[in-house]
Amino acid sequence: MLDEIFAELRDNNEETLQGLGRELGKLRTGRASLGMLDGVRVEYYGQVVPLNQVAALKVADPRLITISPWEKPMLILIEKAISSAGLGLNPSNDGVILRLPIPPLTGERRQELTKVARRIGEEHKISLRNARREANDTVKELEKESEISEDEMHLSLIHI
Repeated sequence: MLDEIFAELRDNNEETLQGLGRELGKLRTGRASLGMLDGVRVEYYGQVVPLNQVAALKVADPRLITISPWEKPMLILIEKAISSAGLGLNPSNDGVILRLPIPPLTGERRQELTKVARRIGEEHKISLRNARREANDTVKELEKESEISEDEMHLSLIHI
């Protein structure tokens, strides 16, 4: 019974930490990262699909991402999708590939990134706290229903 609670808490914590990593990976810093484009969706034959399913993405150098669509007509659709994604990036279309230059960080942008990273971190901390509180409440409820002893409850609460 307690093992199930601990396993569920552990899984929830791992999932939350992986989510934190994904969210922080999407932030636009001064370096090119394919994670920045994870949220970009492109219309492809009536379906809205992730960008990486219609084009080859490559980090050409630390400040440039190149996007090679598998079909030439997709260039314009990909360009529109990136522009409308709100990333603050302006793709350059040469008719064959899209070049996505990453501008260097300004002092103002650094401060903004700090605020965003703090907010993301705080959201994930709250998620971890809520999961711990739920596990604590479950253990206390088991003790009230006499399914576990008081000693087991106290030991479990120490480990949560």
